[in-house]
Amino acid sequence: MRSTFLFLGTFCAFMGVGIGAFGAHALKASLSTEALAIYHTGVDYQMWHSLGLLGIGLWQHQTPDSKLVPWAGWFMFMGILLFSGSLYLLALLDIPKLGMITPIGGVCFLIAWLLVCLSATSKKSTSRYQ
Repeated sequence: MRSTFLFLGTFCAFMGVGIGAFGAHALKASLSTEALAIYHTGVDYQMWHSLGLLGIGLWQHQTPDSKLVPWAGWFMFMGILLFSGSLYLLALLDIPKLGMITPIGGVCFLIAWLLVCLSATSKKSTSRYQ
């Protein structure tokens, strides 16, 4: 069984390391302390939610019949794109209106985690390996 979410989790983690290193080294001299903090927040959330995507990918292997787990994965991936992506752009471009996108990504994260919780309590969450 291929796992889209294991791929997305590893890819987002890979990109998070690269984006974080770029911010720490290449942008350190050109961004303000506040912009670097915003950028760093984007990296932190990207890395944590990349691990979340990996967990969702593993959970999906355990509960292949769950309808909630794939939705959780897609919401988490969209959260990374919208939340972290908007923070990167905000830090780099200094366009305050981009900050309006960030809460949408945060809501995607919340929905994703709620769906994981619901899946964990669902009767369909029984592992096929029990």
